[in-house]
Amino acid sequence: MTPQHRIRADYDARTIVVYQAYSPAVAGPALRAKRFVPPFSFNRMTWIKPSFRWLMHRSNWARKPGQERILAVRITRAGWEEALAQAVLTTADPSAVAQAPVHVQWDPERSLRGAALNHYSIQVGVGRGLIRTFAEEWVADITDVTPTVQKIEGLRQDGRSAQAQRLLPPERVYPVPPAVAKRLGIDA
Repeated sequence: MTPQHRIRADYDARTIVVYQAYSPAVAGPALRAKRFVPPFSFNRMTWIKPSFRWLMHRSNWARKPGQERILAVRITRAGWEEALAQAVLTTADPSAVAQAPVHVQWDPERSLRGAALNHYSIQVGVGRGLIRTFAEEWVADITDVTPTVQKIEGLRQDGRSAQAQRLLPPERVYPVPPAVAKRLGIDA
């Protein structure tokens, strides 16, 4: 049986890739600066997702208004782990959630076709108190993967799933310290 709650991500020894979808007005300046700059909002929670397929489901393959550009945001593993260490599950006591600097929720992972799978992907909401740290210290690189998204979507629509599958980013189980895993419901 597949473990229900694990973090699956593209990562290396120093960084992890999370995905976000933005309008061209936000994505363009961020790509030029290689970090988040206005009109990116530093006054609201930003949700980061290590699951490429989950974000494709959420953004309708970069077709939803305001989500036309898909960014691969490479952040430091130290930053990622700091976020997880401060996170509270959105299903926790409402007062704990309200005070938490980081929120975590689990949503069904998606197949290439968009069907819900029998395991979950993590979403991490970085709160206002950590947004500047995220944008100025954790972000190591930002890449526009919209052309790849469009290519995968074209292959999907043409029924060429095997070719589309080969273009997906490599995601593998991300190791999480046991205490953090237990608190966030991550399977060992």
